[in-house]
Amino acid sequence: MPGSIVLGQNRTGTEALIDLPELLATRLLVQGNSGSGKSHLLRRLLEQTASLVQQVIVDPEGDFVTLADKYNHLVIDTDTQTEASLRTAGERARMHRASVILNLEHSEPDAQLRAVGAFLAGMFETPRAYWYPVLIVVDEAQLFAPVAGGDTSDEARRLSLSAMTNLMCRGRKRGMAGIIATQRLAKLAKNVAAEASNFLMGRTFLDIDMSRAADLLGMERRAAEAFRDLDRGQFMALGPALCRRPQRIKIGPVETASHAGGPELVPLEQPNLPPEELREMILQAPTEPPPRPRREPTAPKPDLITQLDHYGAQRSADEQATQATEENTPDPAQLWQIIADMVSETDAGYRPFATLYQDFQLRARLNGLPRTVLNMERFRRLLGTIRSGIDRERAQSAEWHDIEERANRLPDDMQAVFFLLARAAMDGLPCPDDAALARAYGTHSLGRARRQLHYLEECEAIILQTQGRQRRVAIIGPGWQTASD
Repeated sequence: MPGSIVLGQNRTGTEALIDLPELLATRLLVQGNSGSGKSHLLRRLLEQTASLVQQVIVDPEGDFVTLADKYNHLVIDTDTQTEASLRTAGERARMHRASVILNLEHSEPDAQLRAVGAFLAGMFETPRAYWYPVLIVVDEAQLFAPVAGGDTSDEARRLSLSAMTNLMCRGRKRGMAGIIATQRLAKLAKNVAAEASNFLMGRTFLDIDMSRAADLLGMERRAAEAFRDLDRGQFMALGPALCRRPQRIKIGPVETASHAGGPELVPLEQPNLPPEELREMILQAPTEPPPRPRREPTAPKPDLITQLDHYGAQRSADEQATQATEENTPDPAQLWQIIADMVSETDAGYRPFATLYQDFQLRARLNGLPRTVLNMERFRRLLGTIRSGIDRERAQSAEWHDIEERANRLPDDMQAVFFLLARAAMDGLPCPDDAALARAYGTHSLGRARRQLHYLEECEAIILQTQGRQRRVAIIGPGWQTASD
């Protein structure tokens, strides 16, 4: 399937794929006891998608900071930041499309919750123009969306839980795809876990967690004990981005490693000291630490916001340089074909615009084109033109360019309907029926689709004439009219 990455292998030895555009639209839940391979799975997923989509990693233990060495992620140590700066940083990260690792390793538990709540809130409140696709990976998600209170304050817990709920429940329309990993489903807030449509369930031993995992995967309760037999790095997969039936997969290798290695068994060597000397050595009074050497003052490091602005400026310069040095100038026919292939898919008419734009960016990268080959405005215009049914040669005519200019004066969500009506009027075809208007508008509601005709008339883009059940539409400006339906 287009836009897929290799996650590992299934039982038959064939590649286990995950559909990235579908993952961006449907979210992912990873569960497994400590040592089951969750961090390895997340690292594999992050490495495979690092060059395809922006990433934000909530890292409570500092396990993923090594990704920055290879993929140039921006590491933010939360212990040196305020809530206000983190909130602003979350917004700036989306605006500049910076891949970020939120390192919580040196923060206290209460401060961790506040930091995550502030950063995700900033990302969530970013203006619509910057709703680019982003993978947000939250490791140990039960810490930030707990079922019950713990040692942290109620206020900090509410801030974090609210941000996590927004991420999983309302983030999709904003391009925010949540990937949450937890050791125990029983400790994770249900309204957060329930929004995921894709599942990767690793080794689990407690009955309550096995039963809940089996329920999420649609497995029978008697088959739940299979989770105890999974090896490290093996997961049961299910979901629209993974597979339609539960399937056991083995996660593939990774290129980077965590700073913290696993425990290794070493021989125990007994000290060759008498018990009295050993006791005196261990219990001797602590010595005063030597005074720290005086350090020469250094220039202060730029603050986080300055770093993000510099990252964005550097990224823009790099992208412009990439476009300027691109050996193969993007062929308009190639762009037209990529979008036409998307439009031809069965459910394309009802997918959100943000999801379609994500899909287009991924397909463009897979075809060797830069991510910025089309901005959102140009993509929306070309998408509406292709959806109208006009061919590419006629779309380059002066008459259609005039239609595009008129569409630019309309709200974004009404342009596709206007293109559909203009094409029908240009060819003297009957006015499109309610179902065609609904597909162009991206809704299943025929009544809502009909109302767009009145909105376009109020915007002085068309003239609507109705007689009984028949209706005709005239395009203001060119004067084209549809035939009676």
